[in-house]
Amino acid sequence: MNMKIGIIGSGNMGTAILGGIVKSGLVAPGEVIVSNRTQPKLDRVRADYGVNTTLDAKEVVLNSDIVIVAVKPHIYDSVLTEVRELIDSDKIIVNIAAGKTIESIEAVIGDDKKIVRTMPNTPALVGEGMTAICPNRNINEEDLEKAISVFESFGKAEVVSESMIDAVIGASGSSPAYVFMFIEAIADAVVIHGMPRDKAYKFVAQAVLGSAKMVLETGKHPGELKDMVCSPSGTTIEAVRALEEAGMRGAVIKGVNACIEKSIEMSK
Repeated sequence: MNMKIGIIGSGNMGTAILGGIVKSGLVAPGEVIVSNRTQPKLDRVRADYGVNTTLDAKEVVLNSDIVIVAVKPHIYDSVLTEVRELIDSDKIIVNIAAGKTIESIEAVIGDDKKIVRTMPNTPALVGEGMTAICPNRNINEEDLEKAISVFESFGKAEVVSESMIDAVIGASGSSPAYVFMFIEAIADAVVIHGMPRDKAYKFVAQAVLGSAKMVLETGKHPGELKDMVCSPSGTTIEAVRALEEAGMRGAVIKGVNACIEKSIEMSK
């Protein structure tokens, strides 16, 4: 696809997106420009991905069709204010910051600008990201296809209404952290029984990866897939019984609800 992509900010999420874009071959590295406030990070980005770099966010906007603003929420408005005079009606501004609504961005750069609010996650770095995409009213079909192509270059993307974004944060934006905790907990349990830790992480992580793939590819309800593993009087159903007694489902629901409530609070 013929387009120039800019990324303002090279923190964890910005770098994950950059890595996904470059590794997928969506555009050539020379068609990507990244800015950051410190040179050492830019030196690493250039060495790792071969893209153009700059200390000036304005240069990113000037040289991009799509600008991904990947900075922390507390400096988001100041960065947009710095570059807003360079944002014309053709550029697509992509927001990945939690708590930053389309309305709040329009208040800074104008409600006549093209804005796409997204919520990606860090598995973008390994080509397995999940991103929600929420366009504002100025985004046309071609613009939307471009935005989707960027995020599908490193995983899957779904267009949703902005009212769903807090639920998305609970479902996929923050959930990699919960999954890592789950993997670590199972690994701890098998290490108790003698398995070396490196092997424990490999066995558990592959089981989680394969299980997730079964949900996506079979279309079966997770409960049905669980039942397929649970033989009568077997080891798996015994583990399920113990997990239910410990309140696993309730704990997960409580944690995700806390995440969503925090996201709602940040948007106020």
